[in-house]
Amino acid sequence: MGSLNKFVGVLKAAGESTRLRLLALLADGDHSVKDLTEILDQSQPRVSRHLKLLADAGLVERHAEGAWAYYRLAPAGQGADLARWLTARVDQHDAERVRDRARQVEIRQAQQALAADYFAKVAESWDLLKTLHVPEGAVEAAVLAQLGGRSVDLLIDLGTGTGRILEVLAPAYRHGIGIDSSREMLAVARSRLAAAGVTHAQVRLGDIAALDPAIGPADVIVIHQVLHYFDDPGRMLAQARLLLKPGGEILIVDFAPHDLEFLRSEHAHRRLGLSPEQMNGWASSAGLDVLSMRAFPSDTKDRGLTVCLWHLGDRYRTD
Repeated sequence: MGSLNKFVGVLKAAGESTRLRLLALLADGDHSVKDLTEILDQSQPRVSRHLKLLADAGLVERHAEGAWAYYRLAPAGQGADLARWLTARVDQHDAERVRDRARQVEIRQAQQALAADYFAKVAESWDLLKTLHVPEGAVEAAVLAQLGGRSVDLLIDLGTGTGRILEVLAPAYRHGIGIDSSREMLAVARSRLAAAGVTHAQVRLGDIAALDPAIGPADVIVIHQVLHYFDDPGRMLAQARLLLKPGGEILIVDFAPHDLEFLRSEHAHRRLGLSPEQMNGWASSAGLDVLSMRAFPSDTKDRGLTVCLWHLGDRYRTD
């Protein structure tokens, strides 16, 4: 950690009750400044000042997304090691820690409820919305091509929505399961799959942020245009990893970083795209490797959204 003075500075940064509470919360996953102010019930300037001290000391990492900023524990380095050593020793039964975690759960549930309300309203027009600014046909063809003509035993589509991916990838699996938390979306999905004659797939109501490992193990998991609805995509990816067979693969489709703030206010997005650096960090934490990434620039000029396809593999695969 360098000089003795620098080491003492890092210890001082962590050695304050609010900052230790922040470290403990960030050990549970990424959070925006807005979330942290609500959890701690403290002013934004005060929380931002504490976060800056932690970031300057190398204990946490800041990522700006438009008008928002997200924080996470530093992914590597001695500051990261110290942050994890400290948070592992926080008393989970301490009164303030119990209150913080309760508020954290409330805020996450409120965010999921907002997203669920949005999906219920747009279920019928969802596929049309997805095609407005992205080359959906090219992305779907690339996802299918990524499977290389194989037919795997089990494919799981997390956040299946209208079941479009289960339909597109139907030749590539012997059994498919789609999970979604919106009953309205699942009603559309069941109708769609029946109309397409896809009889070897089923869709289920479930919380993709708290997955039952018994659903798996899957050869392939697809997470298509889902992660940007989560404040902490890494936490979601770690959940998905629990459903994966040894040597399994995860295919992720999502936006590259952008600055379209209206997607937060009007379409329930929480993250304004995902960067390669972020994906590498989240994958590594989940025991996965990013095997490849392909970008699909927008075919319209007014919005400029780019869609990315990431191919992730089990780090402990035996092939």
